[in-house]
Amino acid sequence: MNKPIYFSIIAVSLIIGLLLSFQFRSSGGNAGGIATERYQELTIEKLKVETDITQLEEEISDLTVKIEAARRGRTEAAGAIERELDKIKLYAGLIPVTGPGVDIVMKNIEASQFGAGFYSVRDEDLLKVINDLRGAGAEAISINDQRILATSEVRQAGNHINVNLVRLSPPYNIKAIGNPGRLKSSLEIKGGLVEFLAANGVTVEVQQSEQVPVPAYSGIPRFDYAKHVQRG
Repeated sequence: MNKPIYFSIIAVSLIIGLLLSFQFRSSGGNAGGIATERYQELTIEKLKVETDITQLEEEISDLTVKIEAARRGRTEAAGAIERELDKIKLYAGLIPVTGPGVDIVMKNIEASQFGAGFYSVRDEDLLKVINDLRGAGAEAISINDQRILATSEVRQAGNHINVNLVRLSPPYNIKAIGNPGRLKSSLEIKGGLVEFLAANGVTVEVQQSEQVPVPAYSGIPRFDYAKHVQRG
């Protein structure tokens, strides 16, 4: 082979080898640089995700506390409403009650003693007893298991008396809750209702008791004309 051509081939081969070697090193260096940058990016993203997770955990904890407080508040509010409702029902006579008081029995006079129709308990007699008991501080009153409210009707109906539109017959059993001694004294005071009714032939027995049961009003209160006043 011609020496100049041989040397030329060797020179070209060396040049190509150097170029390939340089390109390989350049490519390797770029790959390493890209990996390092990506690692840094991923590290930053990881730190950001960890920060977001911490913030979310704090928000979850805060919301849990608020939900628990709201649940307690709702329970307390429901309890307060329930207690207020029970109080209203108590004042309205819509729940049965018991307590110290008096048990009164009013009977018509025996017909054989004074003749038929001499005297019988009238609606006004029952109303007088009710008013006397209320004046003495009675908190709950019933007549033959009919709860007496502010709107209760006590009306004569022939030989019977209607209370809360329920027909009642003698004897009339009146129960009242309050100070037993005061209620009894109010009725039996000299010149009081017991003497007045006894003079007319009606027997009235008043007994004190530490436990007098008074039932709830069994009807449905109605207000046809009274309307709720809107505030403001």
